[in-house]
Amino acid sequence: MLLDSSGTHDATTALPGSALDDLVTVTGRIRSAVESVVTGRSDAVDVTIAVLLAGGHLLIEDVPGVGKTTLAKALARAIDGSVGRIQFTPDLLPSDLTGVSIYRSQTHEFEFRPGPVFSNVVIGDEINRASPKTQSALLECMEEGQTTVDGVTHALPRPFFVVATQNPVEMEGTYPLPEAQRDRFMARLSVGYPEPAAELELLDRMETHDPLAEVTPVADVETVARLVSTVRGIFASDAVKQYVLALVSATRDHPSLRLGASPRTTIQLLRAAKAVAAMDQRDHVLPDDVQRLAVSVLAHRLITTTEARLAGQTPADVVAAIVERTAVPTRTDRALDRR
Repeated sequence: MLLDSSGTHDATTALPGSALDDLVTVTGRIRSAVESVVTGRSDAVDVTIAVLLAGGHLLIEDVPGVGKTTLAKALARAIDGSVGRIQFTPDLLPSDLTGVSIYRSQTHEFEFRPGPVFSNVVIGDEINRASPKTQSALLECMEEGQTTVDGVTHALPRPFFVVATQNPVEMEGTYPLPEAQRDRFMARLSVGYPEPAAELELLDRMETHDPLAEVTPVADVETVARLVSTVRGIFASDAVKQYVLALVSATRDHPSLRLGASPRTTIQLLRAAKAVAAMDQRDHVLPDDVQRLAVSVLAHRLITTTEARLAGQTPADVVAAIVERTAVPTRTDRALDRR
């Protein structure tokens, strides 16, 4: 049962138990399919699935060769939807993403040829190798679920999920993502190097076959769309909302930050927390859900001051410190009691 802000049950808005059971079952299958390819990174897989269910977009940042694109491809194959892959390069044009209008001499009319963004899952590989102009072509797509070409607006398919990978900006041939672009991504994660045991298991798997080729769909786009609606119905008490707001607001006047988090961040952090709660088969959000995602959702939107950067302080360090010192709602406010 759900609890309203006063701590009493509200049966009129309670989610059916079957809806949560279905979500847990389907996400479990998706997780198993992805982890059959990406070993030893269960936290990264969980964040990826949570962002999908929350209706957001994901940015994966790490050095080449650690499985960023493999993670995105495995998720795309686990969902039986259309997949578009874009290899970002310095000479890539915005029209290469969104599509172009071609003149047909036979009909004397222009025909629109959609680009790879017209897919349920869009994999943007090494997004920071393209120019800022091309990077910005994704802005309208990610925020509005549509794109405008030659003055005509085209709706994108639903669900629409962008998984972009990027190399650290210190590497050659990269362009830092502008603040407006980073803010469109609900979360950022780093895959990291696998543990020795996981890497040894990867060697065994890759020695004779390609595990990615064996991933088969375990859900379809209609099911994913239904799960996204289920996540939106997860209850968040006023106390939890205030807690989310407190964390985000703390970034706006922190002495180590030159740029804090936007109001969009507040919305996306709560939505991501709802997804995590649903994946844990809970119909309400706990502060623990918010804390679990705070660094992934907040850190990539923040810019540290020069002094903080020279002192070796990262945005993730700042977020962790904010979470540590921000008061957590009481047990009653957390709506832990379920009857």
